[in-house]
Amino acid sequence: MILRRGRFHELVQRQLDLFEEDEAELLEDAHEADAAWTNAAAEVTEELYGDYQLVVDAIGERLYEIRESYARSLDDPTAREYRIAFNRAVETRFGRYATFVDGDL
Repeated sequence: MILRRGRFHELVQRQLDLFEEDEAELLEDAHEADAAWTNAAAEVTEELYGDYQLVVDAIGERLYEIRESYARSLDDPTAREYRIAFNRAVETRFGRYATFVDGDL
């Protein structure tokens, strides 16, 4: 089976590479916050999960900003195609952080 890559594949991969590089600290914070709440005692789990969710939201917002910044430069049908490609790539690469961008096309 041969998989076809869409016309935005390379662009989106470069955008996500830059995001991963620029936001390495934020991604590490998310990893640490996830480990903290997952391994916490029951009485502090809820608070630590809230901290984790704040970091996840920050990642999602940043990904959304990247996507929308580029999408605004395109006509509507092309922007929709780009958003779909971006969302799929985010889902593949940053699965748990994709919820912020997933449903918004």
